[in-house]
Amino acid sequence: MTIDIHKVQEFPADRTAVITGAGGERGIGRHVARRLAADGWHLALLDIDGAAVEAFAAELAEAAGIQAVGIGADITDKAAVDAAFARIDAELPPVLAEVNLAGIPGPQSIFELDEDSWGRIMGVNATGTLFMMQAAAARMSQAGTGGRIVNTASITAYDGGGTFSKIGYAAAKAAVQGLTRGGARELGRYGITVNAIVPGPIDTDIMGGKLTDDRKAGMSADIPLQRVGQPQEVAGLIAFLVSEESSFVNGDSINVDGGKHMV
Repeated sequence: MTIDIHKVQEFPADRTAVITGAGGERGIGRHVARRLAADGWHLALLDIDGAAVEAFAAELAEAAGIQAVGIGADITDKAAVDAAFARIDAELPPVLAEVNLAGIPGPQSIFELDEDSWGRIMGVNATGTLFMMQAAAARMSQAGTGGRIVNTASITAYDGGGTFSKIGYAAAKAAVQGLTRGGARELGRYGITVNAIVPGPIDTDIMGGKLTDDRKAGMSADIPLQRVGQPQEVAGLIAFLVSEESSFVNGDSINVDGGKHMV
């Protein structure tokens, strides 16, 4: 089956979105999963915390009337990623969207960053993103359906560091932007778009639960909206980027930061 890349895409009603990092109760992943379920997507939810993501998938399937599976997987392990997609192939409709939200912070300064920490920060944030992109794109291109891939960068890639993450995290998120542009260039011929969201300060678990009111006020000082963001505000953008309507948005990095960085 081939896709006519010269026409606006129409997705089949039965389609699956794969979301990584959907285990955390206060993470963006759960908000994205709920939003996409409401939009009619079937879901494959991946997280290192298998028990949490399995329970959430079961809850979501019952509440939204969709098919959903939760899979415990370490996305830095290519064999684990391949095994997860084999299960998705067997249990769910075709994968047309893949959203990379799994990530870890990197609070170490340049003098504190050792080889193990560097490897873990790059592994989860960048290498895991690559492995997921490869697996998803292989299925989308072979099926001829086209598809959507959304990665998660960070304004830290512009700033070089921030309150909770420093040089290693900045490097990893800059790598994600490179993966996004490279993926967009190579996969466009298959009708697959690849874009990145670039969150600013968002009140999630990756902040380590440290966003007190005082910290929020300090971080909001140079944001025109004078506040930090909420996960559901990121979910709305992702819902658009995986939709049919976003079919001519490709290779972009879109800020979700309240106007902190204006290009």
